Amino acid sequence: MKLLVTGGAGFIGSAIVRRAVSAGLSVVTVDALTYAGCLDNIASVADNPLHAFEKADIRDGAALREIFDRHRPDAVMHLAAESHVDRSIDAPAVFLETNVLGTSTLLQAARAYWERTGKPQTFRFLHVSTDEVYGELGASGKFTEVAATAPSSPYAASKAASDHVVGAWHRTYGLPIGIARCCNTFGPHQFPEKLIPVVVRTALDHSSIPLYGDGENVREWLYVEDTADALLTVLRKGIDGRIYNVGGGHKISNRALVEAICGLLDILRPAGAPYAGQIAFVTDRPGHDFRYALDPTRIRTELEWSPTWPFAMALERTVQWYLENEAWWHARMENGAHKPAT
Repeated sequence: MKLLVTGGAGFIGSAIVRRAVSAGLSVVTVDALTYAGCLDNIASVADNPLHAFEKADIRDGAALREIFDRHRPDAVMHLAAESHVDRSIDAPAVFLETNVLGTSTLLQAARAYWERTGKPQTFRFLHVSTDEVYGELGASGKFTEVAATAPSSPYAASKAASDHVVGAWHRTYGLPIGIARCCNTFGPHQFPEKLIPVVVRTALDHSSIPLYGDGENVREWLYVEDTADALLTVLRKGIDGRIYNVGGGHKISNRALVEAICGLLDILRPAGAPYAGQIAFVTDRPGHDFRYALDPTRIRTELEWSPTWPFAMALERTVQWYLENEAWWHARMENGAHKPAT
């Protein structure tokens, strides 16, 4: 199989690229290399004959057509997206342009290529989405794949819209597709404006560690290696036209997570006082959903997938990586990280 990965120099995308190449797949990484894309993330496969890199924007239809015709992929995994909620609140139009119009441009290029090559039913287009499209849960319950979408932020709305666009290309044109809605993913190489690296870097700077509202908002977390494995499983085994929730099952409040990271830092990089003393509660952001939780029954029963990394072990591994790779995240900060967001 030859796999084309959009956003393959980003956080989750690069984990997929590295994993796929190590499994013997031929991979084409397509990335515009905006602030969140980084060739360092795929440096380990840069010289591998199974890997090729193409710098291109998913809004550029002509470039995409040329890439499809030259590389002739058997499948597309679409991760290229604007993904930071705070950025979407400040500049929603950028999210609509990339996540909705960019997705439709990519779909058109994929569909045209699929039709030119005789509409092979083995072709797959997997769209990677987010649990945020479902909106907010109360104190109990889980979202199944048939739940209605009710996004709260411009980011979530743009992803929900792109989900529907992908579904429409399947129903209207017959393009073989899948949609994977992922919970919060964490691990090495995540851009430093996200929660876990924000806590690490602000703690090390002896700055205030910002926590929105009362910190009791609950999120579900999955280690990036498990997310990559789940997405490749959906690509290989998922039923055509199906949505799959990708959830790890570990739910924790933002406050408890930040305190856990501070506890790890106290052990791994001890300072004169506990890092938790730097936590500062800040004004909550607009439209901040209280709780997300996914029902993973479909992916676990139909595709026999389940996570392998215990949360505590993966969190320690992640914090340790950021401590050992300060040059990496300092460089990313200089490349335009947004204000801290937790």
